[in-house]
Amino acid sequence: MMGKLCFGHFFKDDHIFRLTDDTGMLQHSKYSLPDPNYGYSTDDNARALIMALMLYERYRKKKYLDLVYRYSSFLLNAQNRNGKFRNFMAYDRKWLEEEGSEDCFGRCIWAMGFAVSNVHTPQGVRQGLTYLLNNALPHVPSLNSPRSKAYSIIGLSHLESEEARKLIIETARSLCRQYEEYRDGEWKWFENIVAYCNIVLAWSLIAAYKVTEEKDFLDIAEESLEFIGRITFKEGYFKPVGCNGWFMKGGHPAEFDEQPVEACEAVLTYLEAYEVTGKKNYLQKAKMCHAWYEGTNSKGISLVDDETGGCYDGLTIHGVNLNMGAESLISYVISYLKISEADELVRE
Repeated sequence: MMGKLCFGHFFKDDHIFRLTDDTGMLQHSKYSLPDPNYGYSTDDNARALIMALMLYERYRKKKYLDLVYRYSSFLLNAQNRNGKFRNFMAYDRKWLEEEGSEDCFGRCIWAMGFAVSNVHTPQGVRQGLTYLLNNALPHVPSLNSPRSKAYSIIGLSHLESEEARKLIIETARSLCRQYEEYRDGEWKWFENIVAYCNIVLAWSLIAAYKVTEEKDFLDIAEESLEFIGRITFKEGYFKPVGCNGWFMKGGHPAEFDEQPVEACEAVLTYLEAYEVTGKKNYLQKAKMCHAWYEGTNSKGISLVDDETGGCYDGLTIHGVNLNMGAESLISYVISYLKISEADELVRE
């Protein structure tokens, strides 16, 4: 058990190490039991790499650096000959596809950009990930998925090369064009639907603004954040749009199921917005988003399993989904570390 940082829970890493084996992090669990039936996903191992580096940065424990190697190796195995990434791997280490989704590709760019730029990444790992990144970058201009574009921008924003800057400008402008295409009256969003991992679209434009100082990027980011905030903070706490129906333009937001990844990415987005603008309401919203995990939510139930340190897989109409998969776990840990860091900086 690690020390208490902030909010209501002690941080425990038991579930991280139970869910991770010699190959990488398993995708799902049945309650707290890692479930080999569903194998692994590159999506999860990419985000787990970010989590592992953040854990090492905070605690300087070798066991977290070992995880950095494990998850980085998974990405090496996942990249195909074309520089894209397979996503789903069975428990017998056989890939189930030759190429994964564009969203998976974008999350890999995010993880690699974060790791390559991180001072705590071992040199050999950095060199290996740079090799993967260089193989992948030629595919960024042809991306179609707005979320893949967003994750790619976020990853590229950690780099200092002129190539990265050009890709950020090009990709961010394409998101802005899409925003202007769908923006209509009170509907200030990038699509005619608010679906999954929504807020990364705004986050990516904030990241692009930090690199380029193009004010249009920040203006659209803030306008879209204001729109999504009206939807997700109506009751005085964070309530992400449910995955059982999403929110179509002209309709109503789905009440459930609420997913842990939405809270994490909202924390990261609002903290970035606070850093760029200094507006304290963004910091307050980041804290509210993290508090969602710990019981300040539509059901008044904590999603954190104090016994294992795992995070339940979501809020349903009946309560919590008691399974504790990789995406939920990683989302909670990243959110915990980031909001704790922000809390300490504010106190200073």
